[in-house]
Amino acid sequence: MGYKEEFLTLFAEHVHREGAAELMEWLQSTDFFTAPASTRFHGACAEGLVMHSLNVYKVLRSKFCRDEENMESVVIAALLHDVCKANYYTVSTRNVKNKDTGRWEEVPFYSIADELPYGHGEKSVWMIERYMRLTLEEAMAIRWHMGGFDDAARGGCKAISEAYDAFPLAVKLHMADLAATYLLEKGTSAVNKSKN
Repeated sequence: MGYKEEFLTLFAEHVHREGAAELMEWLQSTDFFTAPASTRFHGACAEGLVMHSLNVYKVLRSKFCRDEENMESVVIAALLHDVCKANYYTVSTRNVKNKDTGRWEEVPFYSIADELPYGHGEKSVWMIERYMRLTLEEAMAIRWHMGGFDDAARGGCKAISEAYDAFPLAVKLHMADLAATYLLEKGTSAVNKSKN
């Protein structure tokens, strides 16, 4: 089973609220299932974004969730935390000198073309809620999944601490995102092999 099929199966198995089918229909109309997860680092490859989403789910489920956890919320938070990256990247080419041959070669690279500069987590929440309502805990988890890497947190915003204190799923999602990014996905950049 490929990443897309695994994602869609997992979502359909656990998410049964109003608007879920419309959300998946919209998501399939975007490049979400073929896009990279980043421009140079983890998952900077075709299907990197869906691979990353599944890895976050797997870490969240295996390391941070108890049996009594609301699985619908776990699946929603993990699989949809980065929907803000749908239709976010473009593929371009640049000339790079081949170290072995000394010749210049045209190589692909990813760049950002953000048509909706609305932030990161908050943009994912907004995009999801156009189709399907989130619980407050799901929204907080998705909004703050970047932790200290979020622009608001780096700017001194204290709301992240309050969100983490009130909503355990937010902390768990952030930890799962870090583990997926820096442990499971090390070496998954097709455009920056020297950094892996």
